[in-house]
Amino acid sequence: MGPTWSATPIRRLVQIACLLAFMVLFFYVCWPYGSRQYAEAFHAREIVDAELFLMLDPLVSISAAIAARMLIWSLTAAGIILLVCLLFPRAFCGYVCPLGTLFDGFDWLIGRRVSRFRLQRQGWWINTRYYLLAAVLIAAAFGVLLSGFVAAIAVLTRAMLFVLAPLQTGLLKGWYLVPPGNIGHVISILLVVLMFSLGFLGRRFWCSHVCPTGALFSVCNILRLTERKVTGACIKCGRCAKACSFAAISEDFSTRSLNCTFCQTCAGVCPVGAIEFAPRWTRRNNVPDMRAPSQEAVVSRRGILAGLGGAAVIGAGVPSVMGDASARGGEPPIRPPGSVPENQFLQLCIRCGQCIKVCPNNVLQPAGFEHGFDGLWTPKVVADWSGCEPSCNNCGQVCPTGAIRALALEEKRAARIGLAQVDQATCLPYAGRDACQLCVDECGMAGYDAIEFIRVGGEVDEKGEPVEGSGRLAPVVREDRCVGCGLCQMRCRAINVKVKKSLQRSAIRVVAGAGKEDRVVSGSYIALREKRVTQTQEEEQTRNSQSDAAGEYLPDFLK
Repeated sequence: MGPTWSATPIRRLVQIACLLAFMVLFFYVCWPYGSRQYAEAFHAREIVDAELFLMLDPLVSISAAIAARMLIWSLTAAGIILLVCLLFPRAFCGYVCPLGTLFDGFDWLIGRRVSRFRLQRQGWWINTRYYLLAAVLIAAAFGVLLSGFVAAIAVLTRAMLFVLAPLQTGLLKGWYLVPPGNIGHVISILLVVLMFSLGFLGRRFWCSHVCPTGALFSVCNILRLTERKVTGACIKCGRCAKACSFAAISEDFSTRSLNCTFCQTCAGVCPVGAIEFAPRWTRRNNVPDMRAPSQEAVVSRRGILAGLGGAAVIGAGVPSVMGDASARGGEPPIRPPGSVPENQFLQLCIRCGQCIKVCPNNVLQPAGFEHGFDGLWTPKVVADWSGCEPSCNNCGQVCPTGAIRALALEEKRAARIGLAQVDQATCLPYAGRDACQLCVDECGMAGYDAIEFIRVGGEVDEKGEPVEGSGRLAPVVREDRCVGCGLCQMRCRAINVKVKKSLQRSAIRVVAGAGKEDRVVSGSYIALREKRVTQTQEEEQTRNSQSDAAGEYLPDFLK
């Protein structure tokens, strides 16, 4: 890509390979179709973890662990990549990050063909990434997760979900499967457009001055074991500084070590071989560092305090002002099966959208602002659009932080995400308008058998006995069996609302909230279901025994 291809061909090949791997994981591994047994089809394609690149972004794991006050398994991957970067400082940014590779491609295709705005490297803005890093970590300490809004891989994954995933679904499966967008789509796309537009200010501008993930790697560069060194053979031609995309070479051609990504492009273009990448403590005939301390090498105290203050305001304000949906009087969102309790869910979910990408039929969709700022881009079940497939457990398998637990298929089928409720005022059998058993049939085909018929509106004879065959069969939900999959709601809306137009909205709807969903950090959902069934049976036996006992004391003419 550009003039540096000949200088560092190995680096470019690694970049292209990592970008292709990222694309394969997104478009192929995370493609939920190919078989009605969705879980089996996904696992057959998942040679490596679909969330691999999200796990390699250490800011994601570290901030989520701090916000949720718990250890998460992806911290292992974060620790490994940070240790590797002690030997190859900021190698993730220079070699692995797919967003950085796309920035390089943008610079080659567009950026180099237009006149860039010339900015002097001075002022508080050159260290914006450190201020953002401080804001993300301090907000996490207050229990608010901001890394999903600015971390490189999460931002890229979400943007591809909103822009490219609908194209893939529409072209390969049909446009009828593409759900409508919301304000969250617009904000995410504008954020990515802004990130690429910064390239008109300089190459890899986001990476050099804004990216908080890059700032975290830069902080780790303090402990680097290897570094760039300039020997006395330097002729000060300036080719190295011109080739560097990360502003890592100062005016006297010494190294800004916190910026250097070990890409070795400068060594590749040096005509006299005066640049080496060697162990930090190796003695060389180095060019002395002639720089006086300058603003570019010093993080502004005001900037750090501003970042800390902003994070504290966000951390204290988001939970209290925004709150959850139920606290604001709205319906709480229906979360994916296996989701941890809501507060922890918001502290762990990085809003990457990976779970939405692997969801067949798009029952999972990103939230807008209807659940507050802290709910933006989080996944929720939209049962009007589709129902949660019984043969799928993909969402928990790709979550990089544990906001959605990775469940075995049988556990997932037992996980209760909500409770279906029949609106008797609009349900066709209850209202006496028509016979209908759509929800009963759909629930039975899914294998839950949580909706049964009862007879309503029946007539009685002169003895008070029900007249056989009178009345109508109407659906009733067995709460001990219902998992809130939403298939019943989807079916009712598809036929009675969209086709027959006999209803304004589905007469059976899934709702979430206390007592209607199972949100646990650990433990078996099957055990919870069995406990509910046992409790329901005991309550029925108690009611029956009390009714029988009361009947023993009634006169014969009242029995």
